[in-house]
Amino acid sequence: MPTPIDRIRALEPLSRRLDPGAAERELLTDAAVSYAESFLVGIEALKAYESDSAPAARLGAVRLGDEPTPADDVLRLLREAVDTPGINPASGGHVGYIPGGGLYASALGDYLAAVTNRYAGIWFASPGAAEMENLLLDWMAKLVGYPAGSGGNLASGGSIANLIAIVTARDARGLRGRDYARAVVYLSEQAHHCVDKALRIAGMGECGRRYVEMDERYRVRPDALEAAIAEDRAAGLIPWLVVASAGTTDVGAIDPLPEIGRIAREHGLWYHVDAAYGGFFALLDDVRPKLAGMEDSDSIVLDPHKGLFLPYGTGAVLVKDKAAMVAAHHYHAAYMQDAHVDDAAAVRSPADVSPELSKHFRGPRLWLPLLLHGLAPFRACLEEKLLLTQYFHERVASLGFETGPEPELSVSTYRWTRAAGDADAFNRALLERLHRDGRLFVSSTRLGGRFTLRMAALAFRTHLEHVDRLLGLLAEEVAA
Repeated sequence: MPTPIDRIRALEPLSRRLDPGAAERELLTDAAVSYAESFLVGIEALKAYESDSAPAARLGAVRLGDEPTPADDVLRLLREAVDTPGINPASGGHVGYIPGGGLYASALGDYLAAVTNRYAGIWFASPGAAEMENLLLDWMAKLVGYPAGSGGNLASGGSIANLIAIVTARDARGLRGRDYARAVVYLSEQAHHCVDKALRIAGMGECGRRYVEMDERYRVRPDALEAAIAEDRAAGLIPWLVVASAGTTDVGAIDPLPEIGRIAREHGLWYHVDAAYGGFFALLDDVRPKLAGMEDSDSIVLDPHKGLFLPYGTGAVLVKDKAAMVAAHHYHAAYMQDAHVDDAAAVRSPADVSPELSKHFRGPRLWLPLLLHGLAPFRACLEEKLLLTQYFHERVASLGFETGPEPELSVSTYRWTRAAGDADAFNRALLERLHRDGRLFVSSTRLGGRFTLRMAALAFRTHLEHVDRLLGLLAEEVAA
């Protein structure tokens, strides 16, 4: 009768297939690199948007079984079913949403992080991994004007980063369940929807939302904010949190940050700035004055996968009071006792300042491109996108389009109003025709209840040729 040891020895050869040798690794790596090179070399010929979603159904025809599938077949399916239909964010023609691209050096960082599999959640487990992420956060803190010793976390994006900030603010202000129905958050209708989602996830679905009046450029009016706080406090409510935007998604508006900060301080509110989109424009000397006041906030969110052109999945949150951040998110477990023998090291652990215990080592995807390229190309790319947006805004107006506010960052809004009939229907049909064409991807929103088109230039491969191509397509469409 086979013993347990006999069974272990019988299983080992099959188990070892998960750890291929050098020759097999070379074949797999060559196949993957060849696929990536083919994609990148041909990227300008690829559509920015493929409206035909039918190829995605081919994934369902492949059944997971005990036997391996040849790499060529796997990569062919990946190309046809995943990397062809829908939006191509790596394309320079992606001018619809704010994140775009994905630096090659970041991909190498992810590759190395996955191969070495360093665990970045606990300083004890990998001091170097934790220190890399903390040093990157310290650099961001300095960029926005936060003092040394501030807390931070590299999260998966703005949604989790905002959640971390809101949970920290809730606990720092001592709010309990009995307070939630009377607690009030102040924000504008331009605030990102993830703020509302974070409140619900944090158990604060009953919390009041006061949408503050905006000016003609979709920015919070400080006088309206101050009046709303006074009114709510007089009504026995608990003004608690004010959220300002340093670059709204719809139009790229920057709220009057210094004035909002003053009001928050005077009334004892936690001041949070969502700079997920606009924060890294502070790298530009000419733009930094527009972002003055970020340093007044208690917490702030920035997304490297936006303003630093990284692949999706990289956000950052900074909190001035690191002790408050640790108090809101730390944990203790018996099986983790070895990791917490040194309290000083524990507070350098990313897992102690976020909901994540098992976390991806996100540091290399940011660290590697910053070191390999230096900051100059990032600054140039950001400035280029600002200038492209201003250029588009002027040219699309000259074509006869009604334009939205003068761009503060890299979003321009526009709509055609000269056609007979329903302007919303015309612009919706125009967008659908552009999507069917697919050479460029643009998006839409609603401003003042009206269907409005958006051009958002923040893909690092977007250059003058792409903006001119879009202008040419728009001219053809409205002339038809």
